Amino acid sequence: MIDTREFGRSPGSSRSYTLHPPAPAGFGLDMIRVSEGEPLELDLLLEAVVEGVLVSGTVRAKASGECARCLDPVSEEADVEFRELFAYPDSATDSSTDEDEVSRVSGDLIDLEPVVRDTVLTSLSTAPLCSPDCPGLCPGCGAKWVELDPEHHHEMIDPRWAALRERFGGTEEEK
Repeated sequence: MIDTREFGRSPGSSRSYTLHPPAPAGFGLDMIRVSEGEPLELDLLLEAVVEGVLVSGTVRAKASGECARCLDPVSEEADVEFRELFAYPDSATDSSTDEDEVSRVSGDLIDLEPVVRDTVLTSLSTAPLCSPDCPGLCPGCGAKWVELDPEHHHEMIDPRWAALRERFGGTEEEK
């Protein structure tokens, strides 16, 4: 939360902030997330405008998770810019927009968590990779392809023919 009383409501007044809040719980996606308590780095400029407070800046965060192909640990840095208008109560923006369309100043406070969360989460990879050419896991045994012999393979039998194989004891090639 940022208190807007520190720079006033006169259009044109502004104030810069550098903040290092801890990341809240649940700050991530399925395969990658910012750990709870991990410091976020916020460089902000708050500007008073006629309708409210315009907040612009950057957020930096370190995310960690698992490779989507081989499940090895991966890390990723999010460094993204954002700009959000927080409308004053009873402003022209308040009457011309839906309640969830524009963020609002609550009293004299601005809650940046939803904006920061949305900004960081949309910048993270939905399927992070340990390397662009990661071959992943063998679908037959689950071992990592990079650790397997190049000749590694599994005999796959169409399940529709498996009952015949069991009944007659294999194929001609096996006899």
